[in-house]
Parts: sequence; structure tokens; C-alpha cells
Amino acid sequence: MPRPAIVTDLLLTDAFLIKGSVDNKTKRLSDHLDQYRQNFISVREATLIDLRSRNEIRTPRILVNMERVVLAHEFLDAGDFYLKKLSEAESRALISIRAFHVGSVNFEIAGEVRPGSYEINDKNRRFFVVEEPKIRGIDLQGDDDPLAILARLKYLIVAKQRLSYIYDFNG
Repeated sequence: MPRPAIVTDLLLTDAFLIKGSVDNKTKRLSDHLDQYRQNFISVREATLIDLRSRNEIRTPRILVNMERVVLAHEFLDAGDFYLKKLSEAESRALISIRAFHVGSVNFEIAGEVRPGSYEINDKNRRFFVVEEPKIRGIDLQGDDDPLAILARLKYLIVAKQRLSYIYDFNG
């Protein structure tokens, strides 16, 4: 019986939730994605879950086109510095947004972000972090649904160029 793969990263595209481990990552996933300049990012021990049918595909390695990545998440140890920073929200000014992705599967992400983090002038970063995200539009069919993990994430890394609309409730 094969051992279950250790999942350290999630990538969400228009068609699939991809669970696995991003290759050659030496820093936080948000920084890695921002600085990555290849067309395809390699994910090891990957499980792909079709967003519509929930069919699963397992593969030792998949290359994901960076232009298809909409959301990402990195699982962190409880003692991790970044996770501690996220829990210190009272020390940072956050604003509420709702962001919409229009694609083969349309969905909305609501949550808290740093002001202006979704703008291009935010250090020319291609991704920004949404804290305490709520995803609507992807039908989660209960706790045993392979996509249910999306409802339990404390933050998401969002690709700016993949969003169609953003409601900023503070401006």
C-alpha cells in the first residue's frame, strides 16, 4: 500500500485543486510565487481534484502553468513566524474586500487584506494575501468533500492578474 504523500502546498486553477509540494521552494510560498519567472511550476507527489466532478488524479510530478494559478496556500507549522504574524492582525490595519474570479468555474473570495495590497504598485508583487478567507461559488459538499479543505484555510495567496473584480469596502 503506497504511503500518503505529505502535502505542504495547495494551488487552485480554473479546473483543479492541486495538493502536493512545490519543488525547489526555499522561502515562503507567497515569495516563491512572486519571484518565480518560469512558465511552469513543478509540484511533487501531486493530487489533482477536478473542481466540477471531484475526480482525483495522482501523479509523482505535475507542471502547472503559472498563468493558471488563481489561489495558493502553504501549510505551516504552528510555531512558524509567518503564522504568528497572521495572528497579530490587531497590530496591522486590514480592510475587507470581496474579489471575484471569472473563469470556467466562477467564484468569490472574501476576507481581510492590507490596504492596497491588490494594486500593482505594491512592490510589484504578483500575489497578495487574503486572511480569514471565505470562498463562495465552489460547491463544497460537506466535510468529506475533497475540496472542503478550502473552507478551513486561515489565509490564501491570490494571483492579482487572475481576478476580474474587487470590492474594496473601505474606499
